Amino acid sequence: MHNAPLTPEANRAARAILRWSVRDLAEKAGIAFTTVHRFEQTGTATETTKAKIVAAYALHNVDITNGEGTGARLRKPAPGHKLPDGEAGVIENNEM
Repeated sequence: MHNAPLTPEANRAARAILRWSVRDLAEKAGIAFTTVHRFEQTGTATETTKAKIVAAYALHNVDITNGEGTGARLRKPAPGHKLPDGEAGVIENNEM
């Protein structure tokens, strides 16, 4: 699946799916906490930073989407792999 452009709303949705804090994402993506915070507040980030964020989500089976609105979804695991309770679903922000 081709990922949609990363937006602050999609970023928050992906973090919610994984139950990650801003600090968790910063650590997983190898970027500064302030960089994640600034992106979520202003939408300002380099393409390299966005790519690192998207890559961190992809490693945890989360895709950035753009259906009815911007959001994120958890990919289905490989056959035989069970997700822990509470780790499934789609979160979208349709207020665009």
